[in-house]
Amino acid sequence: MNNTPQAPTAPESPDARWALVSGGTGAIGTQICAALARQGLRVVALGHPGEAERLGAWEQDQADGVRAQTLDVTDAQACAQAVDTLVAAQGPCAVLVNAAGITRDATLRKLELEAWREVMATNLDSVYHLSKPVLPGMLEAGHGRIINIASVNGQKGQRGQTNYSAAKAGMHGFTMALAQEVAHKGITVNTVSPGYIDSPMIRRVPEAIREQILSGIPAGRFGNPADVAACVAFLASPAAAYVTGANLPVNGGLFMH
Repeated sequence: MNNTPQAPTAPESPDARWALVSGGTGAIGTQICAALARQGLRVVALGHPGEAERLGAWEQDQADGVRAQTLDVTDAQACAQAVDTLVAAQGPCAVLVNAAGITRDATLRKLELEAWREVMATNLDSVYHLSKPVLPGMLEAGHGRIINIASVNGQKGQRGQTNYSAAKAGMHGFTMALAQEVAHKGITVNTVSPGYIDSPMIRRVPEAIREQILSGIPAGRFGNPADVAACVAFLASPAAAYVTGANLPVNGGLFMH
């Protein structure tokens, strides 16, 4: 008689499975949404209320099953209400990707309190605001994936980014703690930490500084949003059922730990 414990399997109901992606309409978020849609998930991408006018056009460019809505992820009550509405209509959320993020860079000596709080609210508080309301449905279903998009600068720090680095490091602390709370219920919680990705954010960096950054990346190039999305898709898949509490670097060798 074989007494070897069997790994839990995900529920066999792909048509009912859906994913929620904060920051889903950004450069990296768009690729994450596409990758999850290819796995058969229906995807709700959350965009900032300030970009409401462009979301219709964004949605038209996406695959079937991907739709967008606005949500202020810094508002805990709004997040709870939005998740409750989605769960009531679609059932438990199968995959949550916390990818919303902003920068407000300055050395600490010049960093205003408002800039500190804005980054913390968007990059870190939002992880709590969305993870808590999706969790009851995942616990009841006995299955779920929470994937937090942090940053290489949350691992190594970065001059002029005490706020951003602290928030991104805090995301992985959240990951490790929650992973321990819910692993026995078939829910995994992981972090993906991108390095410098070719996106509007990196293109705003002065060219001389971009060249300096590039020279320090062993892979010799900036990453693509699809590089990050591929790792998220793996962590969302049944193949990653035994991976939890991990921090997956996607940085071309810029930082190895």
